[in-house]
Amino acid sequence: MVESPNRKEPEAEQEDAPRDVPHALIKLIEEEGLQVGDRLPPELELVQRLGFGRSTIRETLKTWESMGVVSRNKGAGTRLTAEVSRSTTRVALTIKHEAESLLRMQQVRRPLEIEAVRFATRLATPEQRKLINARAAELIAVYEAGEDWRPADHRFHRAVHEATGNLLFEQIIDQILKCFHDIYETPFGKPHLGQATIPLHGPLADAIVAGDEQKAEELTGKIIDMVCAETQQISEEYNG
Repeated sequence: MVESPNRKEPEAEQEDAPRDVPHALIKLIEEEGLQVGDRLPPELELVQRLGFGRSTIRETLKTWESMGVVSRNKGAGTRLTAEVSRSTTRVALTIKHEAESLLRMQQVRRPLEIEAVRFATRLATPEQRKLINARAAELIAVYEAGEDWRPADHRFHRAVHEATGNLLFEQIIDQILKCFHDIYETPFGKPHLGQATIPLHGPLADAIVAGDEQKAEELTGKIIDMVCAETQQISEEYNG
């Protein structure tokens, strides 16, 4: 939460935490008493009043637009399309936006990941199956050592995508993930969201290596469903 509009200077943009901007915007909306249909100040004025960099503010407004909180038009500016009242908890509203964004991203990602696993299970060469197995072992080892498992997780899924013989799977899924993480590098302040799914990656690799398409599909769906359930739980905790 921004306690003073002069707390940060615009040139300190690189130090901005992404979720600080939604907090500051919500506080401004509350203090100004803006209602649905009202126009927010222009971006340059927001930079001056809130002390954040213009690109950071712009990215937050783009996310709000995708969530239906604002509408943006070159001629009409940025207008509220959803109520943001003083009774709304600032953190809860921010968490709600993050949750909705992540859930929508997972809804798009789920069928792509399942289809990728199905193709990999059918088409992977012996060398690719060995690599998938090795990447899974690496991921589990890093996880059990209590280290940051995200890079190893990315390498595991890349090995699966490469085994499909269609690199569009990797490109499209990476673009979906990037759209979210450009704004929320650590969803809900949790850099290891989805950590409970890591033990399932071993059995998933085993299923792919064994050519068990049904089992691999079930495990992939379960992994994504677990992330969605964790996301929904966090959202409900913050929103009562």
